[in-house]
Amino acid sequence: MSARLLTLTVLAVLAFTANPLLARLALVTSEMDALGYTGVRLASGALVLWALLFWRDGRAPRTVGGTWAGAAALFGYAILFSIAFLLIGAAVGALILFGAVQLAILSWAILKGDRPGVLEWTGLAMAGASLLYLVSPGLVAPHPIGAALMVVSGISWAAYTLIGRGSREPVRDTAGNFIRLLPLSLPLVVVGLAMQAPTALGLVYAIASGAVSSGLGYAIWYAVLPQMSRSVSAFVQLTVPALAALGSVVWLAEPLTARLVLASAGILGGAALALWAAGRRARRT
Repeated sequence: MSARLLTLTVLAVLAFTANPLLARLALVTSEMDALGYTGVRLASGALVLWALLFWRDGRAPRTVGGTWAGAAALFGYAILFSIAFLLIGAAVGALILFGAVQLAILSWAILKGDRPGVLEWTGLAMAGASLLYLVSPGLVAPHPIGAALMVVSGISWAAYTLIGRGSREPVRDTAGNFIRLLPLSLPLVVVGLAMQAPTALGLVYAIASGAVSSGLGYAIWYAVLPQMSRSVSAFVQLTVPALAALGSVVWLAEPLTARLVLASAGILGGAALALWAAGRRARRT
């Protein structure tokens, strides 16, 4: 991996890792409304991605890609993500989101006729059981409604990923999906600000989440993704929830419980095993 590719990959991972941390900082520390946060995040992402297309093409884009189905999945992910983070911590939320995304994508592949091997089934079962353990009732269990909302948010992101698979211009399509949501995100900003006026810092967190962690983060990731093997990209994605958990402990002072550690090992280990086995089976066939 070249120095440039490594640098861009690290920047993309840091951007994705920052998303749950910024959400908790804006929604809890700065008491920003979830609707307003979602609207600011989506609008900021749309503006940055539009500016990237303008800079890349040398003129204002006449058309943008994406689909209404992709935009709907993106909105479902974003709004549920925001509401869930009012109720659960960044570490738990990032882990539930990642687990739900991977399990949903693998489940869809199975429904479409893919036949996993023993190791893939083992990894899938390990990740699923660990996710259930994480959200199961107990003294340190996450808020059940928050956990459920984050699961559906993850399923929405999995749908967004599957809809966009095979895109020839992922940055243009991502920009198109964000821009399609502007007529919805702007009213969310107005309603959210009317319901609860955020601090200036809360707005900064929301704008950073949309413009940097989402807009620039997605653009960088899609730029480096074609240069990676599937196994490397899968490993890179595995680091995001782990780093988010570490960041939540260091910067948000969230507790590092035994349940979180065990569930993290099970979800990330199971997903890694399933992805590795799937990659090996694909190379053989």
